[in-house]
Amino acid sequence: MSASESKSNSRNNLNGRGTASTIPGRFERYLIESVPCEEVTDSGPATEVRFENARTLISKNESPDVPFKLSVNPYRGCEHGCIYCFARPGHAYLELSPGLDFETKIIAKANAAEVFEHELRRPQYVCQPIAVGINTDAYQPIEKKLKITRSLLKVALKYKQPISLITKSHLILRDIDLLQSLAEANLVQVAVSITTLDNQLKRQLEPRAASGSNRLKVIESLCTQGIPVSALFAPVIPFVNDHELENIVSACALAGANSVHYISLRLPHEVAPLFEEWLRHYLPDRADRVLNRIRDMHQGRLYRSEFGTRMTGTGVYADLIRQRFHLARKQAGLNHRRVNQLDVSQFKIPPEAGEQFSLF
Repeated sequence: MSASESKSNSRNNLNGRGTASTIPGRFERYLIESVPCEEVTDSGPATEVRFENARTLISKNESPDVPFKLSVNPYRGCEHGCIYCFARPGHAYLELSPGLDFETKIIAKANAAEVFEHELRRPQYVCQPIAVGINTDAYQPIEKKLKITRSLLKVALKYKQPISLITKSHLILRDIDLLQSLAEANLVQVAVSITTLDNQLKRQLEPRAASGSNRLKVIESLCTQGIPVSALFAPVIPFVNDHELENIVSACALAGANSVHYISLRLPHEVAPLFEEWLRHYLPDRADRVLNRIRDMHQGRLYRSEFGTRMTGTGVYADLIRQRFHLARKQAGLNHRRVNQLDVSQFKIPPEAGEQFSLF
């Protein structure tokens, strides 16, 4: 598809999707199942779920600016359709579009729990917290049916493996029983991501994700059940949602979050043209202003990948957001709330079926 065809398609009704563009991936080839979405009732393209058997699951992270070293992702692609998602470029490695394919062709790791358990049993494995659903949401709509994330929680509980989860979905409340059991042993921390409390903007930015008000209810519900939960205001987008910073921090604190953090908009690889296309579709009057401010934060570019600055940017605007955030967090009383470190000392490999302990 040519660039002009892609732009032409994007001007049509997006039908509950973040983008209509099938922008080519950088590298331009599973059982496929079509799945309806309960979040949006429209006539847009159906979601296809492709099942794969993963050979490995636990990924190592060497980035010094993220708070975890290990992660697992039960899905590739995400039906939430967040136009800004930094994971979109990953679909190019599958010879799929980081645009529409990313949110309509989901790869589900059918054997995730089995592989997870196998990797935890390896003699060389040293227990440390594992982040679940970092690249794409572990509680996206198809999880309601497949329950892959739930199966991972069961394995974590069985091995007393500490985990952290990040989501923007109310579906996490389905697993409150497992989360409570993990929380009682100080083995879980949940983060809920909130981008906006404006429903119209939410429908444009994150068409198939839960509303901001519902995410606040998730924070409150988890907190009420004794599950430690933090909040993430992300991404902060100049002249789009940055004016909501103080209100969102305050609302998260009132809902019971034990901490709040923020991340500025990141536009790696194909995300940059997709986001610009989105801007000119929904906010044409301020598109250039938004893009210029993003460039100001990244030394004239739309994105820089350098550790330490890629999450928040640099310059006058980045400093202003940082100052506003710290003040808002202080006013919300979040500076004094303590976040417990997850307990790695309880990790234990249980005997396999049929295995007996030696008496001698």
